[in-house]
Amino acid sequence: MKISKFYPREIKYVFLFFVCITFLISCQNQGNKKQDLETTKISKTSFSFPKFNSLEKKYIQEKRKEIAHFYTKNIDVDHFSGSFLVAKNGKVLFEKYTGYSNFKNKTKINSSSAIHLASISKVMTATVILRLIDAKKTTLETKIKEYFPEFPYSNITIETLLNHRSGLPNYLHFSDIDSIWDKSKMIHNEDILNLIISKKVGLDFEPNTKFSYNNTNYAILALVIEKITQLSFPKAMKTYLFEPLQMNNTFVFEIDKHEDTVGKNYKSTWEEIPCNYQDAVYGDKNIYSTPRDILKLDLATYSDDFLSKDIKSKAYKGYSYEKKGVNNYGLGIRLREWDDGKTMFYHNGWWHGNKTSYITLKKDTVTMIALSNKYTSKVYQIKRLSSLFGDYPFTIEDEE
Repeated sequence: MKISKFYPREIKYVFLFFVCITFLISCQNQGNKKQDLETTKISKTSFSFPKFNSLEKKYIQEKRKEIAHFYTKNIDVDHFSGSFLVAKNGKVLFEKYTGYSNFKNKTKINSSSAIHLASISKVMTATVILRLIDAKKTTLETKIKEYFPEFPYSNITIETLLNHRSGLPNYLHFSDIDSIWDKSKMIHNEDILNLIISKKVGLDFEPNTKFSYNNTNYAILALVIEKITQLSFPKAMKTYLFEPLQMNNTFVFEIDKHEDTVGKNYKSTWEEIPCNYQDAVYGDKNIYSTPRDILKLDLATYSDDFLSKDIKSKAYKGYSYEKKGVNNYGLGIRLREWDDGKTMFYHNGWWHGNKTSYITLKKDTVTMIALSNKYTSKVYQIKRLSSLFGDYPFTIEDEE
């Protein structure tokens, strides 16, 4: 019986083989460590908010009095139900909580009562996308087809979804067509994508040729977040936004999990508005939050650690100048740009009985938030308070 032997040359080859294997494993581990560090950077749970100049006591008292008068005359009418907050330099000047999160049980709204943000949710969805761009996980120029190869439109990018220039039709409209969707079934984000692919839902216009506000854009962005992070959208938002900013009363609504426990929304007559087949879609809506949590997000946007200067310069600018006017849209935020150089950044929302408004005056470090769970357009009047903090073309005088 022959016994095989390793000769010196063979021993050398075996040694080199193990060296190569060890090197490859080491490189892989280093790559994983680098990726872990990038993930930690955008999901860290201890975030230091920027410091602002303190306000004089007299200034606070004067502004609080003026805002309180405005609130009484313009917001707290017709049995307003919701929350209201105005802050300057991170200091809350005025806040008020009134009405019911559950009218039947007479559960009163307080500072920790989460209200459906409607389209203010888009601000938060966009913020996570922007943070992923900062972390080199994607780019504004990345085409959606790279994440979903069967997606039929090759010119639609992350940017054209963020600024509503994609040309995609609104799922709230096409899913309402019986031949496209059975309304006895809940529609989810994946269903919207599949309908665009399978039903060959046509574009409203050629991508990046004009602006058209559209919920489909942000429903697709939610899927992009899931694809990049390999987490469900609710978990990704919690990991990369809510937890780092300690937004403890903010969450993504999941109908199977939260339908019976969240605050309700109502018509102006206190008639409850039930969920419908479109209430399982998130990204464009379906985030619940409070003014204090939204204030944390707003304050974080002043920090270059939270969002880089570069990505903020791209987010807080207009992209649609085909039509002359003061209204424009950035990346997840609306703009009003006046000829004198003043700019107001804001986002409003409306879903079922919820109407909401978030305004951030960046040059004046002012945050204004009004959330209502009972149908009223009064929340949109909060923009008039901007005249207390700068030369904005509004007045807080009582309306006739």
